[in-house]
Amino acid sequence: MSFTVVGIGELLWDIFPTNKRLGGAPVNFACHCGQFGAEAYPVSSIGDDALGSELRNALTEINADQSYISDNHEHPTGTVQVTLDENAKPSYEICENVAWDMIRMTPELEALAPQADAVCFGSLSQRCSVSYATIHDFLGGMRPDALKIFDVNIRQAFFNKEIIAASLEHANILKLSDEELPVMAEMFGLSGSVQEQLRSMLDVFDLSLIAYTRGPDGSLLVSADEISEHPGCTGKAVDSVGAGDSFTATLCMGLLDNRSLSKINDHANRVATFVCTHVGAVPAFPQELKEV
Repeated sequence: MSFTVVGIGELLWDIFPTNKRLGGAPVNFACHCGQFGAEAYPVSSIGDDALGSELRNALTEINADQSYISDNHEHPTGTVQVTLDENAKPSYEICENVAWDMIRMTPELEALAPQADAVCFGSLSQRCSVSYATIHDFLGGMRPDALKIFDVNIRQAFFNKEIIAASLEHANILKLSDEELPVMAEMFGLSGSVQEQLRSMLDVFDLSLIAYTRGPDGSLLVSADEISEHPGCTGKAVDSVGAGDSFTATLCMGLLDNRSLSKINDHANRVATFVCTHVGAVPAFPQELKEV
């Protein structure tokens, strides 16, 4: 069975010291889901400029669908300056007032929303009121049984309690990292152990699942009646950009396929480790990773 999956939000160039690469968490997510066989649609906007043309070429090279990527004639294509530390962990400097801040609702997007089996969205792409409104309109147009995955993706100062709370009200699945949980805990007054904090959010925001990632130390998947813990996989990290997005994509496809949390958790860790050990956010998966 083929599933329709959407990643809505930022589409940009990650600018490294020696090159630039296709980036944007929702787009990475959609491209990874496409590798697993989904009908995957990135939803975003790019500038009517040279960088935008190059982005379209890069998307064509990885067979990404561009039906819902609009051209913006007033704002430039988004860019992010990326710096990697000695452990290949990235830090970001994100440009403002760019095309993906201006994603607008269209009749085509309105028609896509009820067809989508799953969507992934984050907080970064909601920093501007235009894209914020479009993302929430899209979420409101989806079926009640669809997966609505909020990948917090906290970056710089481009988030606040109002955006995150509104997103959690729409979402039924939350994905966050060990760096993001303390921010969320302070924001919502959570206390206790990691598991207690996750269970508090599960209850308060009526979520069906929380995915908590810990980089090389694995992950926790927490639902109302089950916890799956994974210790992580071994591998020499060369570039961790996009690893979290590949985890989210694997999680999404596993849930749509009704796999067990333990199988999903193991698969997602193996996929994320593969991405970390390869250059680029969306390396081509080997066949064995496309299978459970």
